[in-house]
Amino acid sequence: MDIDHWASEFDNYLLKNWVNHDNAHDIFHLRRVWRTAQTLMGASEQVNPLVVLVACYFHDVVTLPKDHPQRSQASSLSATETLRILTTHFPSLPKHYHDPIAHCIIAHSFSANVEPISLEAKIVQDADRLEALGAIGLARVFAVSGQLNRTLFDGDDPFAQNRALDDSRWALDHFQEKLLKLPETMQTPMGKLLATQNANYLVQFMAKLSAELSGNIAQFDDDIIARFSLDVN
Repeated sequence: MDIDHWASEFDNYLLKNWVNHDNAHDIFHLRRVWRTAQTLMGASEQVNPLVVLVACYFHDVVTLPKDHPQRSQASSLSATETLRILTTHFPSLPKHYHDPIAHCIIAHSFSANVEPISLEAKIVQDADRLEALGAIGLARVFAVSGQLNRTLFDGDDPFAQNRALDDSRWALDHFQEKLLKLPETMQTPMGKLLATQNANYLVQFMAKLSAELSGNIAQFDDDIIARFSLDVN
């Protein structure tokens, strides 16, 4: 069975059986992570694409809200559930892939803080984290913040120049607390490059927002760009 056929099988299974209420981690997120992982894999012969594929499609099969007390355990729960699904519904998938797949799923999570050891796990982690950056990341951060009833930003000090950051209150604070730091956590050279480029997209948004809040509707705030832009080289 070729990789495209496996992808179709997993996609169909999730569409029919997966009950999910998290719009930031839906089937479209899983498909995008797989597409990004394919970009990161390139033509490498050192990577097992089937391990990466399974991990991409099932890494969020168990999702918990960001404010859930067991949030850091979600990836381990997903790994356990994935192995159950593979054993029950995809018995033809070689069982010696199960442990490598489980490691990829457990290690993908930011909150779990598990170091990815295999190249497959590094690729899956990078592909998933790239979803938090760029245009998709911008949409997701405000969607999630809306679900959690968080305010968009602190109107008196939106960029936390004179206060401590607190992304549990203000969505915009999440950019500085986590998102702009993601490029330095990337595991692959291509992942780091893409993350840096897409983090700078968020900086452009911040610069536009800052200008608009100052009444400069058609401008960008150069000070914000200078303060937060990341070096692509």
